[in-house]
Amino acid sequence: MKGDCAMSEPDITLQKYAKAIYATALLMGVLIFAVGIEIQRTFAQSTQDTVDSRKAQLENELSGLEKEIEAQQKILSEKQREKVSLERDVAILDAQISEAQLSIKVRNLTIQKLGTDIGVKEQIIGSLSDKIDREKESLAQLIRKTNEIDSFSLVEVVLSNEDLSAFFIDLDSFDSIKASLQESFNVIETAKNTTTQQRDALEEKKIEEVELRTIQELQKGRIEEKRTERNKILAATKGQEKAYQQILKDKEKTAAAIRAELFALRDSAAIPFGKAVEYATRVGAKTGVRPAFILSILTQESNLGENTGQCFVKDLRTGSGVGKNTGRSFATVMKSPRDTEPFAGIAARVGFDPLNTAVSCPPSYGYGGAMGPAQFIPSTWVLYEAKIANLTGHNPPNPWDPEDAFMAAALLLKDNGAAEGGYTAERLAALRYFAGWKNASNPAYAFYGNDVMEIAVKLQAQINILQAS
Repeated sequence: MKGDCAMSEPDITLQKYAKAIYATALLMGVLIFAVGIEIQRTFAQSTQDTVDSRKAQLENELSGLEKEIEAQQKILSEKQREKVSLERDVAILDAQISEAQLSIKVRNLTIQKLGTDIGVKEQIIGSLSDKIDREKESLAQLIRKTNEIDSFSLVEVVLSNEDLSAFFIDLDSFDSIKASLQESFNVIETAKNTTTQQRDALEEKKIEEVELRTIQELQKGRIEEKRTERNKILAATKGQEKAYQQILKDKEKTAAAIRAELFALRDSAAIPFGKAVEYATRVGAKTGVRPAFILSILTQESNLGENTGQCFVKDLRTGSGVGKNTGRSFATVMKSPRDTEPFAGIAARVGFDPLNTAVSCPPSYGYGGAMGPAQFIPSTWVLYEAKIANLTGHNPPNPWDPEDAFMAAALLLKDNGAAEGGYTAERLAALRYFAGWKNASNPAYAFYGNDVMEIAVKLQAQINILQAS
C-alpha cells in the first residue's frame, strides 16, 4: 500500500519543473534589474564626468573670449563718437578685425561644445537602444515562461501535491516581475525618444552656428579689404593728419554727385538719392528716428531696395518654393501658416500675385519670405499696417512702395529703442531689427550692428553735403 500515499515519478518531475521555471524567472528578473541599474549608473556617471569636464573647459574659454569681445565693442563705441581722424579710423579698423577674429573663435568653440553634447546624446541613445533590446528579450522570455506555467492545469497542480496558495502567490510574484519589466521598457523608450529630440535640436543649433561662422568669415574679409584701403591712404599721407583729412574731404566732395545718382526700388520708378533722403527725413520727423540711421538699415537689408529677394513661394499651404533662375527647390521658403497666410492676405489687399512675387530666400538655419526694401516678414508687416497707413495715407500700405517701406522700418526701429538716439541705442535697435529682442545681445550677431552704424556714419556725411549745398 506504500504506493498509494507516495507521488508518482511524473508528479515529482512536474513539481520540480514548475518550481524551477519560477525560480529561474525570479532570478532572471532580479539579475536584469540589478545589472541594468548598475550599467546605467556606471555609464551615466562616466559620461557626466566627461561632459562636465569638457563643458567647464569650453565655458572658461568662451567666457574669456566674450570679455575680449566686450572690450573691443567698448573701443568701437568710444571711437565711433570721436571726430574723424587718422588715429580714430585706424583704431576702429583694428577693433573691428579683432572682434571679427574673436567672434569666429567663439563660433568654433560653440560648435565644438554642441558637437560634444551631440556625441553624449548619441551615446545615451545607443545605450538606451541596447537596454531596450535587452528588456524586450527578457520580457519575451518571461512571457514564454509564463505560457509554460499557464499550460499546467489545476488538476496537475493538485496531483503534484503543490500547495495551492503558495503556487498562486508564486504566480502573482511572477506576474509582478513581468509588469515591472514592461514598465521599465516603457520608461526607457520614453527616455530614448526625449534624448533623440534633444539631439535633433542640438543638430539644428549646430547648423545655425556653422552658418553664422561663415557670415563672420565674410565679414572679416570685408574688414581686411578696408584695412588694405586704409593702408594705402596711410602710405600716401605717411601718417600726417592734415593730408589724411584732405583725402577724406576730397572723397566726401564727390558725394555731391549723389544728387543725380539713381537707385531702383522694386515696382517703382527710378528715384534720385535725394528722394530717398526726403523719405527718410519725413518718416524720421514722425517717429523720432535719425534719417541716416533709417537709410543705413535699408542699405544693409536690401541695398536700398536693389536686392529684395530671389525666391518664390510655390505652395502657400506648405511655404515651399524655388530660387529664381536657379531651379533650386526649397522645402520651406516661408514659414507656414505663420507667414503664408498673412502673405496671401497682403497680396489680396495690395493686388500682387503671391506665387509670382520674389521674397528673400531662406538661410540654411531658418526661414525666408522677407518683403520689399525694408525686408519685413509678412507676420510682422500686418502688425504695422494700420500705423503705416495712418502716417503715410496709403491704405492699404505696400511692402514694395518706397515710402511705406521707409515708414515700416522707422516704426519698427522706434519700437526697438532707436528714437532714444546715440550710438548704443541705435546699434541695439539695429540688432533687434535683425535678430529680435531675444537674440540682440548674442555676440554672433554683433557684425550686423557694427555694419549698420558704419554705414550710418557715411550716409550722415552725404546727407550733410546735400543739405549744405
